Amino acid sequence: MTARQLLDLLVDPGSFTSWDEPITVEPADPGYRDALARARARTGLDEAVLTGHALLDGRPLVLIACEFGFLGGSIGVATAERITRAVERATAEGLPLLALPVSGGTRMQEGSAAFLCMVRVTAAIHAHRAAGLPYLTYLRNPTMGGVFASWGTLGHLVLAEPNARLGFLGPRVYEELRGEPLPPTVQRAETLATHGRLDAIVPPERLRTFLSRALTVLTTRPPEASSPAPAAPSPPAATEDAWDSVLRSRRPERLSARELLYHTAELFVPLDGDSALVRALALIGGRPVMVVAQQRSGPDLPELRFTAADLRAVRRQAELAEELGMPLLTVVDTVGAELSVEAELDGVALEIAHCLTTLVGLRTPVLAVLLGQGSGGGALALLPADRVIAAQHAWLAPLPPEGASAIVHRDGDHAPQLARAQGITATALAATGLVDQVVPETDDPADLRTHLATAITQALAELAQLPTATRLAARRTRNRHLGGGPHTAG
Repeated sequence: MTARQLLDLLVDPGSFTSWDEPITVEPADPGYRDALARARARTGLDEAVLTGHALLDGRPLVLIACEFGFLGGSIGVATAERITRAVERATAEGLPLLALPVSGGTRMQEGSAAFLCMVRVTAAIHAHRAAGLPYLTYLRNPTMGGVFASWGTLGHLVLAEPNARLGFLGPRVYEELRGEPLPPTVQRAETLATHGRLDAIVPPERLRTFLSRALTVLTTRPPEASSPAPAAPSPPAATEDAWDSVLRSRRPERLSARELLYHTAELFVPLDGDSALVRALALIGGRPVMVVAQQRSGPDLPELRFTAADLRAVRRQAELAEELGMPLLTVVDTVGAELSVEAELDGVALEIAHCLTTLVGLRTPVLAVLLGQGSGGGALALLPADRVIAAQHAWLAPLPPEGASAIVHRDGDHAPQLARAQGITATALAATGLVDQVVPETDDPADLRTHLATAITQALAELAQLPTATRLAARRTRNRHLGGGPHTAG
């Protein structure tokens, strides 16, 4: 698919206006001049990239589209300047930016000068993102080298064409330098998505719909003020039995994070991932929200454990929420972090620490929902927040009760007693300063879903109305006193 064909597929008919200025400087090398002339005759373009303004479902945006038929979509100095100017103009006009790279990378005929332009384009992208403006990329087949290693993968959302070859070093160069072929699956979009390097794999025919939904969330202005939603019912006065709550939280039919989010949001745009992490953009109460949620089970996977890659994805979503000025909603329901040699080597414990410090330091509002199981550091990593809502039978513990029993009693038989002794229930967690609101449960999962949705919508509206300095001061006080116990002034 050529650049023009892809633009025709994506934007509103007749809405694209080119921003490209004619190329006036020609290279001195006659062979290179001839190659450029042939590329221009073959493609009808004067360079390997098109830039301009268009509408997508009536929404304005700026586009940068590479043309692979023009010297493999390679990026020279003139190409980089065209991209940079488009990014700078998008920033000046306050418009979202969509890049559609397909490229072999830096143009070898221009050597180091073209290579250094990776920094030029990256600096412009950085300024665009620093202005809080959305930047999305759609990596086409192939996207390689300096394009993949700079502006191609710097999007707030990084999307890819199915089965696209994506990577740093081309297979021909790899084999020449290493003396062995590159395994064919290493640089495939699906492989990168499995390792959390992409946000979604989207066929071209579905890209317009996906982008329209994503841009709806990313460009919606939150309401100035909203009337308070009906308050969720107060929890029953009776204290939950901790072991009963543990057993209830493990029921297969219990409300899942994904079900809760689909019910709560007016618009829910899930990103790829079959892991224990659900990532999404959402509109909740008319408010754009960045979502990260733990999904404790899935098809043919009775237990999904949280990995270091999941935790890195949480941090990335949190940082993007900060950059875009969106609140972050986290949902906790996990059997715990992965326990394996691979997990230790991948730094799962370090990623828990990094998640904690990232969420503690965010300036944007953070709302956490303790939905079900809260086992270990994998659960705690998503709980630093301005406010925490808990389902009545949700719980949080350093280990599952069976693991705590193994440490204290050298067997798992004392799990019920340990659960009751450790203060793991929602009401006990309220007493230690973690939980701000406990939402009651009945035997009907729909009741919990409805009550939690109401509580989430109301809490997000209330947090948005707090001055940032006031909210951050309250968060510091909250974190200082988490866990209860005596505190010394001064």
